Amino acid sequence: MLPFSYISGMEYFEAIRRGEIDAVKQHLSENPDLLNKRDSRGFPSLILASYNEQYKMTEYLLDTGADINVQDAAGNTALMGVCFKGYPKIAQLLIERGVDVDKQNTNGATALIYTATFGQREIAELLIKHGADKAIRDQRGNTALDHARMQGAPGIVELLSN
Repeated sequence: MLPFSYISGMEYFEAIRRGEIDAVKQHLSENPDLLNKRDSRGFPSLILASYNEQYKMTEYLLDTGADINVQDAAGNTALMGVCFKGYPKIAQLLIERGVDVDKQNTNGATALIYTATFGQREIAELLIKHGADKAIRDQRGNTALDHARMQGAPGIVELLSN
């Protein structure tokens, strides 16, 4: 039989994925430490909310004190996740709240590199507008521009070339 805290934690993380703010509020009122816990796959609350396109949940977790620059086991942040998935509204929220736009994961990739790799021009524009460093190189020595070229993304190549 699983301990209650494990089951409760599973319910908490599922509520985040589904955007059930009232359930998350209840879990956090009973156990505030859940805010900084990770699910069974190592994902923090904020990353789960943003990656599952839960704008209101992301906003609530930030308002509650979630670390905006928290990283998963691979060093990815909530901002990197939305760059991969293509959620510009959540990217804007994270940027407005002061996320580190140049944070690097364990492979040296940044949010801007992810936008180039996954063809997310709108988010790339936001990142550049808010000071993302186009010159940062990942562990293989590639910049966001290099990734855009490798992916055959002419719009992002043009954006990053200016």
